[in-house]
Amino acid sequence: MADSIRIQKAIAAAGLMSRRAAEDMIRQGRVSVDGATANLGDRVDVESQTVELDGAPIPVNPDLETHLLYKPSGVISSAADPEGRLTVVDLVDSSVRLYPVGRLDYDSEGLILLTNDGELANRVTHPRYGILKTYVALVEGRPGKRDIRSLLDGVDLDDGPARAVSARVVGREGSSTRVVGRPRELTLIELSLGEGRNREVRRMFEALQYPVRRLVRTAIGPISDRSLKPGESRRLSPGEIRDLLASGSPEGR
Repeated sequence: MADSIRIQKAIAAAGLMSRRAAEDMIRQGRVSVDGATANLGDRVDVESQTVELDGAPIPVNPDLETHLLYKPSGVISSAADPEGRLTVVDLVDSSVRLYPVGRLDYDSEGLILLTNDGELANRVTHPRYGILKTYVALVEGRPGKRDIRSLLDGVDLDDGPARAVSARVVGREGSSTRVVGRPRELTLIELSLGEGRNREVRRMFEALQYPVRRLVRTAIGPISDRSLKPGESRRLSPGEIRDLLASGSPEGR
């Protein structure tokens, strides 16, 4: 490995910790390279080898970028669109070619990741890693405890049952929408899922007879940012990436 560097230097260069702290982690046996426990002084190729701390990958490759974008409604969650519509890639300023991690519906909004890190994209999107996505849905009607229990137990959809890991009512408000001559209440529900099938959240509520008026993804694993406005983005720090990857588990949820 002609381009390899010492592992403690690679970890320190990633900005996660000092070289001395990295050396301590290595001595404690908490660092591995391609699945094998690392020793102090080992060398690593940051472009081709996977470095892990406590079983979670560390972003040691400086050529990899991951950005957090607040996707507005009416933007396509893809790298390109044959119809020429605005895509999430158009909204992120980067010199490298980025790809969206998973999808958000055209008429939904909120947080989405864009990256050139294939391993990160796989871990965030594959259900087996159990990285949760949190949403707030504004639905028509007044869902009660039985409906929340249905979300948690599983709702039957055309492509199989869908289950929320967590769900709770966070607010209610009136509406000018009229049903049979009277205003219909609107309810805010926060829920988290460990998978992301096509229009899954909307279909779950529709199956329970509560149409979704607005849907916002507020967090991806531990990553959230209330300061981002629609259309704004920022690059994730190495620490955020490490926390994101560490939030999942091989067994899923």
